[in-house]
Amino acid sequence: MIAVVPWVGFQLMGRTEPVLTRAGKRLEKGLESKCPRLEEDVQMSTTIAKPFTFKFIDAGPNIRLELTNGTNETLDCIEILTVFLKDDVTPGGGPSQAHIKFESMNSIQPKAKCILAHKTWINGKPVGADQDQLNRLQVKPGQPTPYVLDISWQNAAGKTYFQRIPVGY
Repeated sequence: MIAVVPWVGFQLMGRTEPVLTRAGKRLEKGLESKCPRLEEDVQMSTTIAKPFTFKFIDAGPNIRLELTNGTNETLDCIEILTVFLKDDVTPGGGPSQAHIKFESMNSIQPKAKCILAHKTWINGKPVGADQDQLNRLQVKPGQPTPYVLDISWQNAAGKTYFQRIPVGY
């Protein structure tokens, strides 16, 4: 099984991270961006400001991720990279069998909140709500945070930014 990661080569403080440009033409069918400006290679910048905050909301039997835009400007083309979860079944861990994929958002208004749709995949197949794994991304006090939400967005001028939020247990 080959994992397709649509981000490559991000330069941050002199070291290379796995995020900088988006090669939209190389994505597999079905993984095209909903943000037309990201279809070409785009330079990404980091910023000291952290515009997004998050919380998990219990929606009946399901858990949802709520993202809040803490800035005074509309943010466009918001995307969260797929989160690959550690294998709980194999002693000592093993290759990831489960991952969570989030829907992208076209925009979030200033100081607004949105609930992001997601889908859990196990062994390459989407699963139902009974096998949802989003609860593994909740932060528990005193526990390490082994996962991150890698979020990218664009401002009104089309400049792309990146924020990393540690999550999980």
